[in-house]
Amino acid sequence: MTLLINRRLYLPYLSLESILNTPLDKLAIGSIIEIHGPVVIIECNPLPPIRQALCTCFDHTTYLFEVHQHLDEHRIRAITLHGTAGLSRGMIIYDTGAPLQVPVSEQCLGRLLNIFGEPLDGKPALPQEQFRNIHAKPLPLPEAIGMSGILETGIKVIDLLCPFVKGGKTGLFGGAGVGKTVLVMEFIHAVSAIHKGVSVFAGVGERIREAHELWQEMQQAGVMDDTLMVFGQMDESPGVRFRIALSALTYAEYLRDTLHKEVLFVVDNVFRFVQAGSEISSLLGRMPATVGYQPTLTTEVAELEDRILSTRDGAITSVQAVYVPADDMTDPAVSAILSHLDTTVILSRDQASKGIYPAVDPLRSSSKMMDKHTLGERHVAVAEAVREHLARYEELEDIIAMLGIAELSEADRKIVMRARKLQRYLTQPFAVLAQHTKQTGVSVPLAQTLTDCEGFLSGRYDDIPEDQCYMRGSMEASL
Repeated sequence: MTLLINRRLYLPYLSLESILNTPLDKLAIGSIIEIHGPVVIIECNPLPPIRQALCTCFDHTTYLFEVHQHLDEHRIRAITLHGTAGLSRGMIIYDTGAPLQVPVSEQCLGRLLNIFGEPLDGKPALPQEQFRNIHAKPLPLPEAIGMSGILETGIKVIDLLCPFVKGGKTGLFGGAGVGKTVLVMEFIHAVSAIHKGVSVFAGVGERIREAHELWQEMQQAGVMDDTLMVFGQMDESPGVRFRIALSALTYAEYLRDTLHKEVLFVVDNVFRFVQAGSEISSLLGRMPATVGYQPTLTTEVAELEDRILSTRDGAITSVQAVYVPADDMTDPAVSAILSHLDTTVILSRDQASKGIYPAVDPLRSSSKMMDKHTLGERHVAVAEAVREHLARYEELEDIIAMLGIAELSEADRKIVMRARKLQRYLTQPFAVLAQHTKQTGVSVPLAQTLTDCEGFLSGRYDDIPEDQCYMRGSMEASL
């Protein structure tokens, strides 16, 4: 009976009465004949389609599987979406009649869920009234719209040098300890405060400690009410880590189509999604491809990325944290992800060590929108001039360290002085850290950032000490 009631989650098109009235033997399609870690081989008749959700019951617990391979006329390989403890050969397998589906509701905001849409926050389950398939197809081309300008974040260095594309995809590259999570939280705060939008956070292979800390920090920052968090934790099956991003994206699509708002879709970490796919590919016996990655790498990344689309009623803007193995940007996984991104934000440990937060590397970060037709001549001219000053300062740093700044020409000294002030100006206190730093968070409109940078470049602020530029909002507000 428990098994049949649980099947209601995955058969939304059938009434509970019809499920309960169906004899159990009519639902059985086969049995387990082999178990290899998270992979089970099932002998069944008829063969269920690829990606179908199957289930079995043991000790009042429902185990779910996803079909990945047809071996012959009677055998399939499936990946378990739970732990395999308790499973044994001969267990009866039942067909749920559909791929994995999650319950959706406007009440999902403010919640912490797992891959099945079940609560992890101790609160009541979501209403079991409406369901969505996590393997939904991308929007038809006539319904999708292209990029539609900048999504302002109020973060000076981002809006100036690597602006977010509304309805686009941004990659956030950075290691541990450089402020990646804080930056993500500030993005969520900005979407909620500036654009009155909502956010969906997909934790792919998150450590339990990190997930708990992030959840607590989001609540303390006051942004949880407009946020949904979906976690597939590091200790879970590779099938969960492989599908958790699709489950979270299904919620983002629902919020886009239902609330008609700006939806910020945050994935942390896309590289763990690739790793889970590689693990599953090896378990299924596929021959590895370049550098040991799965041969289906490009297809799997595209399946996720191509569903991040906007319509005339709402937009999904994605921010994706990406780990770079050995800092090699030519790694096949990184290259596959990069090909889908509109903006690349590089977080630098060098910047963080100098106390420059957010620790964005202004010379390596970029955006495909950085052209005069999209941003306007003024924005592009100011951004290029700021980059030129910072690049020249970086070139001269070794000379300054060895000989001193007095040995530079007057023109170079002026450039260095202005570049140092620009470097400090592009820092700012964040609203989500206000209770820790005791500094009120600030959000600076793009127009004001451009005005301030023009002032630095023209020499208007040459007489101001550097410390007056550090961790401030706009220059007008700080003077």
